[in-house]
Amino acid sequence: MHRGEVWWADLGEPRGSEPGMRRPVLIVQDDLLTASALRTVMIVPLTSNMKRAQAIGNVVLQPRDTGLDRPSVALVCQVMTIDKEFLTELCGSIPARMRRMLDKGLALALSLSHTFE
Repeated sequence: MHRGEVWWADLGEPRGSEPGMRRPVLIVQDDLLTASALRTVMIVPLTSNMKRAQAIGNVVLQPRDTGLDRPSVALVCQVMTIDKEFLTELCGSIPARMRRMLDKGLALALSLSHTFE
């Protein structure tokens, strides 16, 4: 389990505006934390709803970059921490160029833009 990997996850029933059900997610947590004794991992959910690509900071991911069968959007404003048990199947790992785009989107969402100046 590493940063930049795309997994299928069982997020259960959605509550309010939270994403739920079985869906692909992208690990955004640093590998040092993931390899530690923590039983949780930070992720961003993916969606096939391409309208979500218009939201500031969200990143479009192509099937060749994710291992999924259709384009997806990384929802950077919905960073979540989930139990590692919820990750059920590894799909792929996004390339470095996409990780940089994701980092910029996360920096914007978390008001960390100064880290890229």
